[in-house]
Amino acid sequence: MIKVRRHKPHHVPTLNLTSMPDLIFTVLFFFMIVTHMRKETPQVQPQLPVGTKLVKATNNHLASNLYIGKTANGETLIQLDDKVVKIENLSAFASNKIANLSEDDASLYTINIRADKNTPMGVIHDVKQELRKAGTLNIRYNGVEE
Repeated sequence: MIKVRRHKPHHVPTLNLTSMPDLIFTVLFFFMIVTHMRKETPQVQPQLPVGTKLVKATNNHLASNLYIGKTANGETLIQLDDKVVKIENLSAFASNKIANLSEDDASLYTINIRADKNTPMGVIHDVKQELRKAGTLNIRYNGVEE
């Protein structure tokens, strides 16, 4: 005759979750260190011109981004950091930026012009003249590598 064995109730061991907070905080710190926080939200997405001998910029903490491009209705839009400005008011905005810096930092202050490749040179020339009025003489032009 066959003996039938009754199985004892099988208990699954509980999952040890004591190291879970350590793992979560480690992943959180990793993403905090790796993630680059965007300082401004461009309202214009310019198609940057193509260049062959581009140089990587340094000292970006003393730089402001100036976006120049066309809106959907064909109007030329100029944005300095987060503010949309008219060409006539550009020197006032740049002067305010320089006034908030120390004297040493003001001499190193740079404007990064991110202009659309189809922007007329007249507009860029007018922008440069307004920046010159504000005393902003360091200008960089952004482009993309071929």
